[in-house]
Amino acid sequence: MFKLAPLPFAKDALEPHVSVETLACHYGKHHKAYVDKVNELTKGTDLADLDLVALIRKAARDTTQKTLFNNAAQVWNHDFYWQSLAPDGGGEPGGALAERIERDFGGYDNFRKTFSETAVGQFGSGYCWLVCGADGKLKIQATANAETPIADGKDVPLLTTDVWEHAYYLDYQNRRADYLDTFLDHLVNWAFAEANLAAVTRRQAAA
Repeated sequence: MFKLAPLPFAKDALEPHVSVETLACHYGKHHKAYVDKVNELTKGTDLADLDLVALIRKAARDTTQKTLFNNAAQVWNHDFYWQSLAPDGGGEPGGALAERIERDFGGYDNFRKTFSETAVGQFGSGYCWLVCGADGKLKIQATANAETPIADGKDVPLLTTDVWEHAYYLDYQNRRADYLDTFLDHLVNWAFAEANLAAVTRRQAAA
């Protein structure tokens, strides 16, 4: 069975930026419901033996498995989103990630502006991602609903922010831009993104 992964921080660790009430709803209800639905849809089938990424990619290629894809992708997206947050996060990254942001975006200010505008401009529900492409360049991309870069494996996610309303509405109402400012100033887990970049850089160098 697929399991609800534990949060990488205490449920009150993100306050005052993300409230306990938001986490109780977002993690305890929405995320859990996706896990439960995946288990319901795969129980007693050979799909239950796949790991989550393999399940997502298989479902993505099968138009009859849209419900399974949506729920499985949401499980993975949420797992990744929680890792993209840190109680003492925010600010500017350092090291190799800062160098790549300077190279590919012309500096942190340009990155921040593009990331925020892309996330705020995502119509309806979805995510905004910082990814590393097969050419080694960093890119920002928005995906709608449950869509995820791992479905085709072309781009490797480094971090994400969730712009479904349940991620921020209890704390920010319809002020998505304020939520994005808070994410970038106080919550983004650059150490997680740096570790992901280091891993993909090693794989690309070895290929």
